[in-house]
Amino acid sequence: MVQAIAPLLRDFLQKESAGGIVLIFAALLALAVANSPLLGGYQDLLDTGVVVGIGSFVIDKPLLLWINDGLMAVFFFLVGLEVKREIFEGQLSSWDKASLPLVAAIGGMAIPALIFLLLNAGSPETINGWAIPAATDIAFALGILSLLGPRVPVALKALLLAIAVIDDIGAIAIIALFYSGELDTGMLGAAAVVFVVMLAVGQARVQSTIPYILLAILMWAFVLKSGVHATLAGVAAAMTVPLDPKSDHGPLETMEHALHPWVAFLVIPIFGFANAGVTLFGLSPSALLEPLPLGIALGLLLGKQLGIFGFAYAAVKLRIASLPEDVSWRQVHGMSLLAAIGFTMSLFIGNLAFADPLLIDAVKIGVLSGSTIAAIAGYLLLSRALPKDAHSESTE
Repeated sequence: MVQAIAPLLRDFLQKESAGGIVLIFAALLALAVANSPLLGGYQDLLDTGVVVGIGSFVIDKPLLLWINDGLMAVFFFLVGLEVKREIFEGQLSSWDKASLPLVAAIGGMAIPALIFLLLNAGSPETINGWAIPAATDIAFALGILSLLGPRVPVALKALLLAIAVIDDIGAIAIIALFYSGELDTGMLGAAAVVFVVMLAVGQARVQSTIPYILLAILMWAFVLKSGVHATLAGVAAAMTVPLDPKSDHGPLETMEHALHPWVAFLVIPIFGFANAGVTLFGLSPSALLEPLPLGIALGLLLGKQLGIFGFAYAAVKLRIASLPEDVSWRQVHGMSLLAAIGFTMSLFIGNLAFADPLLIDAVKIGVLSGSTIAAIAGYLLLSRALPKDAHSESTE
């Protein structure tokens, strides 16, 4: 039985769980609005042009892209902070801790992508969406997990968190390698200069968070103009923030703690509301059987189960990793279904993969259907697999 958990991890799980519930309501609200007389106003709002500039340096984008490129950069900055902390002092800081989630996450990314590719092999117009079902939405997953209360072992939550962190690292690499546009070397060079300055500030152990924030915004603007996806600036900026293992009040810890509620209760719900709205009028069941939505839905539902559970089981049997004492295989299976909730990251990658509104709507159908079934199935499976009270022992 796990006797204790680091305060930062407990704080993370609590905020992410609550934020997941808010995200669920934001997604339901978007669906309700998109299938009501308010649809026109919803679309007009997201198409509203927003212009920000200084002199000849101008960023002119519709509100939807400000949300996807701007607000989500804040989300990725937080992800970068979490990844750095987990690698240096958290769930990924040693092979004993990282081996099981690492193997499970690799399977949880590879198998969904493979299923998608198999189902879309004859559709060259949709093949670019192969990475969509590889993603996990940690906020949504922890939100569903929180509905089961204190019966959920802390070790199971920590395992889900570690898998999601590794999944995020994979998603960041995929976006950088496969979903960036044509490069403007001048802007990319300017971003690189700012990054070097941030590294110097971090190496100097500057404790004030203001220089990191201002330089991160500047780097984001240059990266946005460079053709590399702007959210990657958030991750790169986070890597320069110093981590102080002897204090809970260093720049990284301070910004991580301060950003969590804003990201969990504002950034991600706004993204969910802006991107989950899909019109279901006239939608026939056959639409779900098209290669794109079917590949996403089955990639999430089947791929995550086969990848996460299958790879984890093989790793333990081969003695590459070990299963936590108070976690059963039935619970790992239920967790793998919750990890099949792609939502935020899947929708995000879908917007990068396709420009055609019809294909993006198909992405939303696949993500929403696959994630919804996974959430319900994962909740029901875990409700049976967990002990009846928080003090009961788990059995394999």
